Amino acid sequence: MPFGLYISAEGAHAQNRRMEVIANNLANVDTTGFKRQLAVFQARYTESVARGYELPGSGGPDDLPGGVIVPMTKTELIPGPLKETGTPTDFAMRGEGFFLIQKGDETYLTRSGSFRLTEQGELVTEFGGERYYVLSDAGQKILLNPRDLGPWEVSPQGVVRQGGLIQNLAVVRPRSADDVVPVGENLFRVRDEAEPVPLPERQIAQGYLEMSAVQPTNEMVALLETSRLLEANINMLQTQDQMLAGLFNRVLKTA
Repeated sequence: MPFGLYISAEGAHAQNRRMEVIANNLANVDTTGFKRQLAVFQARYTESVARGYELPGSGGPDDLPGGVIVPMTKTELIPGPLKETGTPTDFAMRGEGFFLIQKGDETYLTRSGSFRLTEQGELVTEFGGERYYVLSDAGQKILLNPRDLGPWEVSPQGVVRQGGLIQNLAVVRPRSADDVVPVGENLFRVRDEAEPVPLPERQIAQGYLEMSAVQPTNEMVALLETSRLLEANINMLQTQDQMLAGLFNRVLKTA
């Protein structure tokens, strides 16, 4: 493939991937606790550099840039605005931290505090008809008695009290924003072990929900920019294809 076609094709593919990320952000503009995703661009090495035959930056004939790629997406951990709901099982987190959720045998992180109590008194979150359990800092399910111990409350430090029963919500934070990996259903996992947030540093608001951190206006501007860049790369592909077709036709006529 001619080098120009290769560069334009890589550029179109990268912009298409960025468009998918932006579209997903816009689709979750009303999703509680949603965190904006960013497409990370990276210069692509030539095959010779990737295989170690040539050093990057050497300036040799095999050190020409190979376009751009999107090797990964990154989660932007900026908090979203809080909305008062008045529902006692809705929790919002100010500042750093994630709630810890048990899904099957795995634990995940989430900022979406749209919880509810089951008939058995389990504090859960649901997605697609599936039930996931909210965990305490002891790694156990938060379990309340809906009938015998009276009303319950949650302190700003995430301490759940019902009569003499006291349980601390598990609140953890990743060591780095780069460790956070979205897995769908508004859940995240971490590449490295997350560390617990000390009680004095926690800020839990009962009766509130954290809304999506996506700003629709900014995403629409980014979407427009991406669509124009994608169109420019496609136009370059078409132009180079027409030039090659014209060249082949002239060669065939003179043959």
